[in-house]
Amino acid sequence: MADENLRSVTLRRTGLGQYEVRNARGATITIGTGGGADFSPVELLLAALGGCTGADVDHIVSKRAEPESFSVQVTGDKIRDEAGGNRLVNLAITLDVTFPEGAGGDAAREMLPRAARMSHDRLCTVSRTVELGTPVDTRIGPLSEMP
Repeated sequence: MADENLRSVTLRRTGLGQYEVRNARGATITIGTGGGADFSPVELLLAALGGCTGADVDHIVSKRAEPESFSVQVTGDKIRDEAGGNRLVNLAITLDVTFPEGAGGDAAREMLPRAARMSHDRLCTVSRTVELGTPVDTRIGPLSEMP
């Protein structure tokens, strides 16, 4: 029986600095080093931050009213310094959401800041992992089977 808590993707090289990413459900995307049209790993990290926060907030506020528009922008500055090497700083997630007029829209607008705080403080696995600084163990060896 597979560990229900395990999350996994597998990357397969398709060219120099280019990879096909496959998840356990069989979906694929391609990533590259940023020289072409493919998303770079840093852009995918930003997308993961925005997608996680966006989904959390969307599920909470949409119970009150269907948004008329819902956009998320994630930004960060890539730096290189002696202490930390290459990394992102000044990460920011901006939600731009509008709701219809009326009681439902008013309730959703009122809930929006609280939903964003809930995502940041406890719900979003991606931003919580980044903020808490979870160690990454890089290994050499055969891959484990995907569930």
